[in-house]
Amino acid sequence: MKPALRKVTPHPESSFIVRRDIGENMRNNWHYHPELELLFIKRSSGTWLIGDFIGPFRSGDIVLLGANLPHSFRHEYAYIREQKGQPGEAVVALFKQDMLGATFAALPEMRKLTQLLTSARQGIKLKGATSRKIAHMMEELPAQSPGGRLLLLLQILHLIAESSDYTLLTSKSFSYDHDHNDNDRLNTIFEYTYSHFRDKISLDNVAALLHMTKPSFCRYFKLKTRKTYVQFLTEVRIGQACRLLIESDSNITEICYACGYNNLSHFFHQFKLTTGRKPLEYKRHFM
Repeated sequence: MKPALRKVTPHPESSFIVRRDIGENMRNNWHYHPELELLFIKRSSGTWLIGDFIGPFRSGDIVLLGANLPHSFRHEYAYIREQKGQPGEAVVALFKQDMLGATFAALPEMRKLTQLLTSARQGIKLKGATSRKIAHMMEELPAQSPGGRLLLLLQILHLIAESSDYTLLTSKSFSYDHDHNDNDRLNTIFEYTYSHFRDKISLDNVAALLHMTKPSFCRYFKLKTRKTYVQFLTEVRIGQACRLLIESDSNITEICYACGYNNLSHFFHQFKLTTGRKPLEYKRHFM
């Protein structure tokens, strides 16, 4: 996939960026940046695309993304437009891997942290007690002094490095060539899919968005994303189904139709193929 390069500039008194993104400020496109990103979703839900991984996210989720790992977070409209009583909110820290210098990074005490930052190239999602503890620390991060932010960030990274409470998101084989020429075309496809996944989508209509024939589009999308468009569309739909199972009281049939399926048997088959579980098994496991 061809994301946009996003440039970020820290404050003169800081070597890295910490910010709160609220409501409209949480919007983002398919992008990457040379900084690592530590993201705490305080209040929101939706679908995230990280490298070749796609899945649902919800309030409380925390991820650590490596340098130049392309990603996009599609927040539910209600959190962006403040229709749930209070807007969505996320806390973000962006930092360079070498912000402390090569000498500091080469210390033997930094070995586990260095390994962690290398693993972050695949994207890391925290879980369990570690995730809950770091959520409180991320809440405190923006209010700290510049020196306090640095110390707290290092403490957070140390806790992750010493823990096994995380999972890697992208496949080991995922790699990315940063060529911007296809950025607009792929963003067009992503936005169309996120906006219309509840509807019947044909390959002919999607190909027409890029003024391509269906065979040419299929080859193009597979080359750029390492998956077929049908696989991508299925992941978007099942990701939405996972979110609805967790956050709503809708029954399975309602969720099936809300995610673009008009056949319950086909929905069950695709859900298990994608998640490894039946819908109710997935909900029980999560709870």
